[in-house]
Amino acid sequence: MNSIVAIVGRPNVGKSTLFNRLVQRRDAIVDSVSGVTRDRHYGKSDWNGKQFSVIDTGGYVIGSDDIFEEEIRKQVALAIDEADIIIFVVDVEEGITPMDAEVAKLLHKVKKPIFTVVNKVDNSMRETDALEFYNLGLGDYHTISSMNGSGTGDLLDAITAKMPEPEAINPDEEELPRFAVVGRPNAGKSSFINALIGEERNIVTDIAGTTRDAIDTKYNRFGFDFNLVDTAGIRKKSKVKDDLEFYSVMRAVRTIEYADVIILIVDATRGFEGQDQNIFWLAEKNRKGIVILINKWDLMEKETNTLRDFEAKIRTQIAPFTDVPIIFISTLTKQRIFKAIETAVEVFQNRKNKIPTSKFNETMLELVKTFPPPAIKGKYVKIKYCMQLPTPTPQFVFFCNLPQYVKDPYKRFVENKLREIYNFSGVPITIYFRQK
Repeated sequence: MNSIVAIVGRPNVGKSTLFNRLVQRRDAIVDSVSGVTRDRHYGKSDWNGKQFSVIDTGGYVIGSDDIFEEEIRKQVALAIDEADIIIFVVDVEEGITPMDAEVAKLLHKVKKPIFTVVNKVDNSMRETDALEFYNLGLGDYHTISSMNGSGTGDLLDAITAKMPEPEAINPDEEELPRFAVVGRPNAGKSSFINALIGEERNIVTDIAGTTRDAIDTKYNRFGFDFNLVDTAGIRKKSKVKDDLEFYSVMRAVRTIEYADVIILIVDATRGFEGQDQNIFWLAEKNRKGIVILINKWDLMEKETNTLRDFEAKIRTQIAPFTDVPIIFISTLTKQRIFKAIETAVEVFQNRKNKIPTSKFNETMLELVKTFPPPAIKGKYVKIKYCMQLPTPTPQFVFFCNLPQYVKDPYKRFVENKLREIYNFSGVPITIYFRQK
């Protein structure tokens, strides 16, 4: 289970710069898919062989420098609730401000690892100035300059030392698929789960301790075995009002990372809004299977093309990853509930698709020969060999002479063709072009 690291602190101390430093190493490689880095406050990183998620709480406050202290308190409260490790950033140029002292007071009560990070320390004079931060009462601190990166390596060493060792995966254990039901408050998550379980709650077995807050429930319905990760109850725990998109996104992070397929429930009466999109991109970025359920369809005024237009609009909002099942349901009348679960199981299977290398070469090499990448500066890209990588989620590599000349539009063309030929509905796939 990946750890979640949250960065807290008042505005303008350099939280976002530090965030970019922590995630760029990996994001630059992993997220070559254009349009995936829309959410710039959430990223993945790895260091010393440990992968973790980083959340910058700062980017979410809307307002100017004189941000209400209330907002910052909310963020810190949320980070304390949701993160495994907290980085508290302060600014050596300004010394301890009343707001810093306030944040430190909140952190004193916390039993989680807290790293005080004094930013903008780029010479020995400032090392001495940093000593005053001992007065925050949080023990030792780390000095860094997030602008030039000095000190961040040592900080990462210290942070990853506090993370559990990655668990070895036992290939013989057939894990049940985990379906997480996510969505905005009041979209109908609980009703969906209740409609699924019906009156049979007593045959439900809760697997204790699988995550701190989402409850895994093992089901066997409709001939499928699966674990349902019920996140409906997660919200109640926090002292934080759920009024900003950020909060539901941060809540969704842990759940999404922990599941195989994300069932995103959207309220038809409100449409596919910013928060739904955030959750969608989060699932896409984590390479999870995705099924979109449009709930409360029974409440919509119907005209001839209502359904088609509604669906078409969502597909434009989730482009370029549009190969996603969208199902219209009603948790009230139980309309298409079975179809929803059936589709989630299909998406889970699609995510495990493995295409034999010989077959893959036969099909795809023929295709790229017929439609080669456009020549650039008179140079022609020749693709010689391709294969699926032995990764948990579908990734493909195409070996060619000039990978640097293969641009995004061509990568998308190859992905679309691949999707036409093989069934990867609901599953994000990654395509690399490499030199042999």
